[in-house]
Amino acid sequence: MISFKQRDIISIRHFNKEELLYILDMAKRMEQAEYTDILKGKVLASLFFEPSTRTRLSFESAMKRLGGMVIGFAEPGVTSVAKGESLSDSVKIIEGYCDIIVLRHYLEGSAQLAADVVKIPVINAGDGANQHPTQTFLDLYTIQKTKGTLEGLTIGFLGDMKYGRTVHSLAYALAYFGAEMYFVSPPGLRLPRDFMEALKDRKVKCHENESLLGISKRLDVIYCTRIQKERFADPVEFEKVRGIYRLTKTMLEEFGIKDDLKVLHPLPRVDEMDDSLDATDFAVYFQQARNGVPIRKALLAAVLGTIE
Repeated sequence: MISFKQRDIISIRHFNKEELLYILDMAKRMEQAEYTDILKGKVLASLFFEPSTRTRLSFESAMKRLGGMVIGFAEPGVTSVAKGESLSDSVKIIEGYCDIIVLRHYLEGSAQLAADVVKIPVINAGDGANQHPTQTFLDLYTIQKTKGTLEGLTIGFLGDMKYGRTVHSLAYALAYFGAEMYFVSPPGLRLPRDFMEALKDRKVKCHENESLLGISKRLDVIYCTRIQKERFADPVEFEKVRGIYRLTKTMLEEFGIKDDLKVLHPLPRVDEMDDSLDATDFAVYFQQARNGVPIRKALLAAVLGTIE
């Protein structure tokens, strides 16, 4: 019997294939039926120490649509953190005001730290360049809905492989489904060596490339990411790779692609993906963002133990 009740959602590595599929199935149920008050009386603390639009608002939407309430902040400068309060002390205090915490923080390991010091569930909404597990659930859900399967797909990841926490989480999850993966990035933004070795240890077919040229016809999905300026300690290094990739409709047509290719992006986009893609059948990134609501409904209801 699979149960998520009172469980922290910190890393996608903490879940097996059956548990991933369990949440995807629950999200489908959330889309097909109305669950309007199953979280009535429950309070979500939304603690965002880094900027967010989709993750923060979709969590709040999911909680409220299920009858729950939301407290929290999107700007740490208005909290006691500005006075020097530690993250540990902050979450210990906030624990007394809510039933579940959703945390985004710029430090890797921050979500685990929070989970270690409170007794209520903690959901990681992104900890630095480390993990973003709920994004992975909605990415899997989007691929499953648009491709009809998760099994045996060939995935091309394009952009920032070094700091891209969405790439790290999704690649690990797709390994359960026999995916072949191409990591396309400039040399300075390649996938961390330890992560690549971990995938190879799991018998994943992995390839590193600097261009989609020559591989685009093999891909079932392109997962495009932005180059993350905020992760660079040296602005000069960022300028070296800024705008190095720009995915366009014309490029895909010239390189050659499968007719049923799907293009995903965790958003926001900057200059790595052209608006010309938006009206094509390839583009599913706006649908991907909307899928955040049923996925986060499913996770909140499962963790708070109000639905099986």
